[in-house]
Amino acid sequence: MLQEQINQHSADIQAFSTDNAEALEQFRIKYLGTKGIVKDLFDAFKQVGPEEKRVLGKVLNEFKQLAEGKHQQLKEALAAPAPHAVKTDADLTLPGEGFTLGSRHPLALVRREITGIFGRLGFTIEEGPEIEDDWHNFSALNFPEEHPARDMQDTFFIRKGGENGDIALRTHTSSVQVRMMEQGKPPFRAIMPGRVYRNEAISARAHCFFHQIEGLYVDENVSFADLKQTLFYFVQELFGEGTKVRFRPSYFPFTEPSAEMDISCTICKGSGCQLCKQSGWVEILGCGMVDPNVLENCGIDSKKYSGFAFGMGIERIANLKFVIRDLRLFSENDVRFLKQYTAALI
Repeated sequence: MLQEQINQHSADIQAFSTDNAEALEQFRIKYLGTKGIVKDLFDAFKQVGPEEKRVLGKVLNEFKQLAEGKHQQLKEALAAPAPHAVKTDADLTLPGEGFTLGSRHPLALVRREITGIFGRLGFTIEEGPEIEDDWHNFSALNFPEEHPARDMQDTFFIRKGGENGDIALRTHTSSVQVRMMEQGKPPFRAIMPGRVYRNEAISARAHCFFHQIEGLYVDENVSFADLKQTLFYFVQELFGEGTKVRFRPSYFPFTEPSAEMDISCTICKGSGCQLCKQSGWVEILGCGMVDPNVLENCGIDSKKYSGFAFGMGIERIANLKFVIRDLRLFSENDVRFLKQYTAALI
């Protein structure tokens, strides 16, 4: 008789479910209250014989645990917040929180603008490794053995000497030009953007790493006039029409003849200021005709082909466009500095 009651009540407990706190409280009183079913069954258990107690004692304890467990389960379910619950006291008419716009780094903005200009001239983009061997970084580019760039005071060497020669962080992206010429056949028309490394003291005007964009054009009958016209177009597109240009003779191991190109100062418009050191001119890049030795080192017939090359620092261009006077700002990740360039995305 007692066993049947326990079985019936157990079935009722298992079938019971509610999402109402008041109904749950009635369940607790009915089964677990001081006058509840569990207490009544334990009182009835006292009246059964010893043989039945051995069997019903375990069953009755399990029944009590079933009632307590069901109550606790439903209580926790009621206490848990509903998924995607909306606060009843929230004012749904208020405007939502806006999303903060990210901002491109000023160097990324300048690089994108420069690559876009040369892209319109038919230049492709080439990239290469930042860790280079002596051949691609120095020897193929006509650097003599005694050149100061090969000195540890100027270059970050990873391994100096050894069976396979020097291994260093590249000092310019000209190494990408060498790899491109070794692996292909003229004509070449490409620019090489990337990070380079020099062993220099960090200051407002210099850093141990910076970014370059170099360019190379190799074909038949390429002349210095082609170089000048290409760079003149680039300057007018980047800094605006009316920007003056001048070329000054210079020296680079991998070009001959070589030149440095100046533009009229974008800050003072040529009248003289601190940026241009009162000269009215600012140097922005080096350039020249590719030395025949470099072409021959890369397996290109220098009697049939000629070419020009140029290289500029992206930081220098960014300084002029955004009037940034401290190179360290580019790598300090100061959010206050970077936020100024959010508008460039809109």
